[in-house]
Amino acid sequence: MNDDHRLELFSQSALTPGQASRNFDPGRLTQARLRAGLTKRAVAEHLGVSPAAVGQYEAGITKPRPDLVSKLSELFGVPLRYFLPGRPKVNLDTSMAHFRSLRKTPLHLRTKAVAHVEELWEVVHALERRVHLPPVGLPGFASGELPSEVLPSDAIGAAKELRARWDLGTGPIPYLVRLLESQGIVIAFLPLNPREDACVDAFSVSHLQRPIIAMAAERTNDVHRYRFSAAHELGHLVLHGNVHPGDTQQEREANQFAAEFLTPSASITPRLPQRVDFAALAELQNEWGVSVKSLINRYRELGRISGATVSRNYQRWNNLHAQGAFGNDPVQNHPSEQPIMLQRAFDIATDHGLTMTDLADELALPPERIRSYLCVQDNRPRLTLLSNPHHEPEPLTDKSKAVPR
Repeated sequence: MNDDHRLELFSQSALTPGQASRNFDPGRLTQARLRAGLTKRAVAEHLGVSPAAVGQYEAGITKPRPDLVSKLSELFGVPLRYFLPGRPKVNLDTSMAHFRSLRKTPLHLRTKAVAHVEELWEVVHALERRVHLPPVGLPGFASGELPSEVLPSDAIGAAKELRARWDLGTGPIPYLVRLLESQGIVIAFLPLNPREDACVDAFSVSHLQRPIIAMAAERTNDVHRYRFSAAHELGHLVLHGNVHPGDTQQEREANQFAAEFLTPSASITPRLPQRVDFAALAELQNEWGVSVKSLINRYRELGRISGATVSRNYQRWNNLHAQGAFGNDPVQNHPSEQPIMLQRAFDIATDHGLTMTDLADELALPPERIRSYLCVQDNRPRLTLLSNPHHEPEPLTDKSKAVPR
């Protein structure tokens, strides 16, 4: 019997809908609804009640009937125990997160993404009860483990100083995500759908005991843009940890930080060709791990060309890219740019007896959702029960129902 099935049987036998109803935690309903991206009206329609009734459930004024708790469990894909109080949790809102693409990210998607991070925090918290993760190495991080010394307040100065404190020298940073994880920053992919990923892109949260950078899983088709997004969010953590997000100036400062952090002006200036040369810039792209478009923008930042010239070269590059030239390099080709800290923490914990069943039971979450936060693939074969047990099974082929997940 696999872990998922054992958990399902335990949930059904150890807790009744009546018990879940009597001990219902209203905050868990809000968290589940926001994570699913549903309105109170949508939940009400599923339950067959009014939106006002759902509001009362979330406010703790009334409790849903046992049959409705079962429907909520089914709707959100969680066991009944999910709605019980007592498990550690945090409450975040969108004012605590800096979004890479704020202007094109609707409020309901920002709310959904932040609810994912609340859930991710619970996974991290459970692992940290068992495994020592790297200490947070961000100077000035409010909840960090370093003295309260801070970096310069200007973006370029902060990037230079952080490179110096992390002993990065003045050359390319080969493995950015590994570097950030080594400094205790949690980096995770959010299990959103492709349409949502296109809007969310990336965002960071600094109001927790450990900083988190959340990346859109579907936006990993270009490792150079992905690296810049991670450096951009690092800039927010460094510069704007205690600042209300949403200011376009903050986004410009985070971009300036990322550019200087990844391509220090003193090092990249003599390497840029006198004129914009896409072939030469493509070589620098591979060496420095930043996109050609980012390098074109460096010309402007360093006073080499005007904004209008940048726009014309962007257009030229986009046209060539659309014709198949200079294709994207996906993150999947770069294992060292993929998050691994939480996966390794889980592996260490499993060496000392933890199982996915244990963790899923403790968090009252489906194992597959935990795996997505850990960036752990489930390689077990997925089997399907034959509708007619007396039917002679077909030989296993590529079209068999027993295929790897």
